[in-house]
Amino acid sequence: MPAVAWGLEILRATVATVLLFTFLAVVAAMFGVLAERKISGWIQSRLGPKHVGPQGLLQTVADTVKLLQKEHVTPVNADPVAFNVAPLIVPVAALLAWIVIPLGVPFGVLLIGRDLNIGLLFFVAMTSLIVIGVLLGGWASNNKYSLLGALRSASQMISYEIPLALALLTPIMLAGTLSTVEIVDAQRGGFLGVGRWFLFGGGHGLGGLVVGVLAFAIFVAAATAETFRTPFDLPEAESELVAGYFSEYTGMRFALFQLGEYGELFAMAALSSLLFLGGWHGPGFTSTLWLFVKLFAMVFFLMWVRWTYPRLRLDQLLNFTWKGLLPLALLNVLLTGWVLV
Repeated sequence: MPAVAWGLEILRATVATVLLFTFLAVVAAMFGVLAERKISGWIQSRLGPKHVGPQGLLQTVADTVKLLQKEHVTPVNADPVAFNVAPLIVPVAALLAWIVIPLGVPFGVLLIGRDLNIGLLFFVAMTSLIVIGVLLGGWASNNKYSLLGALRSASQMISYEIPLALALLTPIMLAGTLSTVEIVDAQRGGFLGVGRWFLFGGGHGLGGLVVGVLAFAIFVAAATAETFRTPFDLPEAESELVAGYFSEYTGMRFALFQLGEYGELFAMAALSSLLFLGGWHGPGFTSTLWLFVKLFAMVFFLMWVRWTYPRLRLDQLLNFTWKGLLPLALLNVLLTGWVLV
């Protein structure tokens, strides 16, 4: 490849990284925390943050400044290298997952880090790396609560990753591709602009509607466990484990774990919008605005679930995933094949 082409590729990668990290840090983390507080306050009949800025809008800015000023404390008996590397793995893995998330085609230009023909495989691989940072941080902390939270995350991952992957097979089979861009394009058109959404079966009749709804429900349940959200927030479980795997972390290292979690939350919401809700295609017109409307609607739903349902026990989670989601996901893959044939 010519030197000029290499330079353009490096420039493109640098710009995409800056934009994605800015989106994760500002929108996903700072706005996500504020939205979480406001939504939880609304659900619990209270106001939420009110004092810093108009209606509390600058509360997360104040929290960020506070965390930047906090001292970085490494426990005496912790593994210093692993302890300090773990908080970097989580946000970097969440950042890499966003590379294959297309944000629309404004003015005929596709907004995506890289349109890979194995985009969904890449996304699942990157989000799976987050548990490595969680395990490393919990083990390196030399704290029994942190270690227990880390081991819980490992047991969760074994249980929910398989139904999650099987749920992804339905839009893959309906679209015939692993590319996130091509999956969105396959959902264009139909009745009122939503008739070919894979949530409604992609135009495959009643059978398609059944497999689409089942795949979406399985995906949302598994994605909730993937992002450590209630009722599947067992790795953190502040009422049981103080803060779980990051209970020994302070300052910005604590914030990096939060950044990774909210980055993955928004990534899962974006992926569900792309795979099942038509992406940037919507009733009446096609616009990037549609994608963000669907994305924030999914984020709102996941936050609503968090502040509505109690936490499950670990054995209840494993029973739900292994005995409930997994057989249902396998059945749905068979039904999808039958609908296509």
